[in-house]
Amino acid sequence: PQGRGKKKSRKHQRFMERRVLLEQKGLLSPQRRLGSQTPMVGPEACGTLTKAGGTTAPRCRKVPKPKQVVSPSLSPSASPGSIAGHHSVLLSQGNGSSKGVQMSSPLLRPGKYVAIDCEMVGTGPQGRLSELARCSVVNYEGDVIYDKYVQPELPIVDYRTRWSGITKQHMKSAIPFKAAQAEILKILKDKIVVGHAIHNDFQALKYFHPKDRTRDTSRIPVLNQRAGLPVRASVSLKSLARHLLQKKIQVGSKGHSSVEDAQTAMELYRLVEVQWETELARSLPPRPPSPVTDPTTDSNQYMDDRYWPTDLMASSL
Repeated sequence: PQGRGKKKSRKHQRFMERRVLLEQKGLLSPQRRLGSQTPMVGPEACGTLTKAGGTTAPRCRKVPKPKQVVSPSLSPSASPGSIAGHHSVLLSQGNGSSKGVQMSSPLLRPGKYVAIDCEMVGTGPQGRLSELARCSVVNYEGDVIYDKYVQPELPIVDYRTRWSGITKQHMKSAIPFKAAQAEILKILKDKIVVGHAIHNDFQALKYFHPKDRTRDTSRIPVLNQRAGLPVRASVSLKSLARHLLQKKIQVGSKGHSSVEDAQTAMELYRLVEVQWETELARSLPPRPPSPVTDPTTDSNQYMDDRYWPTDLMASSL
């Protein structure tokens, strides 16, 4: 029994020596000693004040609360600058993976957003086949970053000028479809793409954008609700712009402007951005906890020999 006690004592001594070594190297927080006082983090820290005559009285002082790294909630009418700040804080708490939007923060940087609109002309039998003839892309602030006329792969049968605004004159400066497609898809890569009835634009581009990175303003119930329209109804861009932005678009006989339509879609999206992204984030499955930050992990197991780096063990001998 005496030998077993000595063996246990030596093992405990080795354990304590290694613990001190870890504390010195900054790999382990110092062990709290008995009798040590825990600093107060509440609204007040109290001590004792000795008065004349030997009497004592409590003395309290205000202690500032630790700042929380939590982004303030934003109203739907927040300015672009405040939303950008909101994005940067939320992004710092999340995971900027380019594989999807399944991250702890519901919002991304404004630079990750673009809005797109395409104009089509008729090709094929009786001009019933829709092909791309113009594509416009704007950034989060509505600035134009791409706007080109595109030559369809098939001969144009119907210019659809009344709606598309495309004429034969525009085709003189048009670029081939394959060239335009490559340029546009390079812009859309890894972006959140906003548009109205955007599946039509992707179809014209012969492209499928990830669903979790697509924001279709024709399918955002919050917009319809704000406009006082049926939540599940498919409302036109023109109607939403009139109700929510007090803006008239797609008027006149010269056809639509894809730049104006893309800018309007982005304006509508930004109007309800915070609320819509928060609702989308709630609908995503929760992320698994990180093994490094998991509070249930018992750090005492790492005191075992098999977890120790060889160089650290050599220096402790």
